[in-house]
Amino acid sequence: MTVNPALRRRRATAAIGVAALLAGSVWGLGPGAATASSHREAPLVAADPAIDNTDLYAFVSPDRPGYVTLIANWQPFEEPNGGPNFYPFATDATYLIKVDNDGDAKPDAVFRWKFSNIDKRGNNTFLYNNGPVTSVDDDNLLFRQTYSLESSFGGGPFKMRAQGVPVAPSRVGPASMPDYGALRHQATRTLPGGWKIFAGQADDPFFLDLRVFDLLYGGDLSETGQDTLSGYNVNTIAIQVPFKDVALKGDAARNPVVGVWTTTERDRIRVADGSSYGGKVQVSRLGNPLVNEVVVPAGLKDTFNATPPERDAKIPALVKQVTDPEVPRLLQQIYKIPAPATPRNDLAEIFLTGITTKANGPIKADLNSQLNNADVPAGRFTPAEELRLNLSVPVAGRPNRLGVLGGDLQGFPNGRRLTDDVVDIELQALAGAAQTGKLVDALAAGDRVDANNQQFGGSFPYVALPNGAGVNTQGGAAQPPAVQPQTATPSDSDAVGAGIADPEQSGAAAAPALTSAGDGWPTKPVAYATGATGIGSLILAFGLLAFMRRRRPAPVRPQPATGNHDPGKTVPM
Repeated sequence: MTVNPALRRRRATAAIGVAALLAGSVWGLGPGAATASSHREAPLVAADPAIDNTDLYAFVSPDRPGYVTLIANWQPFEEPNGGPNFYPFATDATYLIKVDNDGDAKPDAVFRWKFSNIDKRGNNTFLYNNGPVTSVDDDNLLFRQTYSLESSFGGGPFKMRAQGVPVAPSRVGPASMPDYGALRHQATRTLPGGWKIFAGQADDPFFLDLRVFDLLYGGDLSETGQDTLSGYNVNTIAIQVPFKDVALKGDAARNPVVGVWTTTERDRIRVADGSSYGGKVQVSRLGNPLVNEVVVPAGLKDTFNATPPERDAKIPALVKQVTDPEVPRLLQQIYKIPAPATPRNDLAEIFLTGITTKANGPIKADLNSQLNNADVPAGRFTPAEELRLNLSVPVAGRPNRLGVLGGDLQGFPNGRRLTDDVVDIELQALAGAAQTGKLVDALAAGDRVDANNQQFGGSFPYVALPNGAGVNTQGGAAQPPAVQPQTATPSDSDAVGAGIADPEQSGAAAAPALTSAGDGWPTKPVAYATGATGIGSLILAFGLLAFMRRRRPAPVRPQPATGNHDPGKTVPM
């Protein structure tokens, strides 16, 4: 049989199209820029900062008894001058904070945020704003965002708690936003049930010297004392809820311990035109600080980000990095500080079970394990990496930056406050201080960054206002004047809306900075076909075009009748 040359060309084009689709898909499944450092801890999230969890904080609200505050940050290293697009939340991602109160490593309370854009720029301007912005809905603010908040308890369906809530915009500068504190105030909302919520830009509250990666501070502790994150901002989501909304059976007196982590989800496949499909998958995860950065090895970092806590104990290579961590060996090699004997069951207690005598660990204290909750059956408990918090520990009158190691039981690793110096705490713990109850003298100075560059607020959402001056400039931006609190009070109705401006939030209140003494699991769950992978996008586009051309009906040409064919019909090849 002789094949029509035009048909041969169509078939060849179709074959190339299918091959291009497959090649584009394989390209898209590969990792992005293979770099990793603090705040950019795994290869895939390093190429997608909008979904990169940077830090999680969980603490009893110091100014509001009976309420817990949860703060999660995303998008690291936001330079204040980074226009014209600045730093929006991703609209094709879902941001979540999860709480486990019964110790099975599965979420019992879930708070879920989704963001939307209101973009009036079109083809008219490149500007973020075209005049001074005095409110979150100012007409001069050409690009702004809103969000919805949903919650689920006990595995039940999600319920809408607020929608159309304004996001505090990126801080452009004093000419564009002369009173940024007012914008913070307007974006801080109170909901029925006493909840307080906030989403927007803030100063990055994490303080540390990131030269730890230069062979642990230069090999002689000479590279310390510089707050690497000073001047940078992050995107913050904060929520404050009553103890009863997160405690097991709503009873924080009997069941005061909760475990918290935060995740980001994206659709499995993203295409360059903005569309996505394939169902949501977890692409980023964070509980305790610095676990993925300096405990999890490079080959497991993407796996950790894709893994739910319930699977942690089933991945031997991951557990081994806790019970036999790399950092103590480096400290011994570089600084001659003897590494504690392994297995490090003290670290397993800190990171995987919570501190409790019921796990038969070496730390003889009952502090923050769900095993200490009265209504938790021991047989259901599952070791997992979570930031655990005992809600019943009284708020410290004089917080110690070293938390539990400094004798302050309300500090890290019992939750995490904004002022907790987690780098110094974890270096001490890795060197064995939790085993002996004594600080390691050789590391007493830590990284010599003991407090944040900006003062934290005295009321919700507590994080400092975003930096307004460029990182490469001297000095900082002037603090905005105080904003008079509103007198409105929250409604007790179940109406869903954007809430009301928090009547207790001033936008300028500040507290002094405190400076006192297994089984398999998918490792790359998202097919990235974004602008960062332009070659893959072009391959996909060509493949789709060729495939669609193949799908068009071929023209029918008359052929000579042969055999038993009806001579009145034509036979397409």
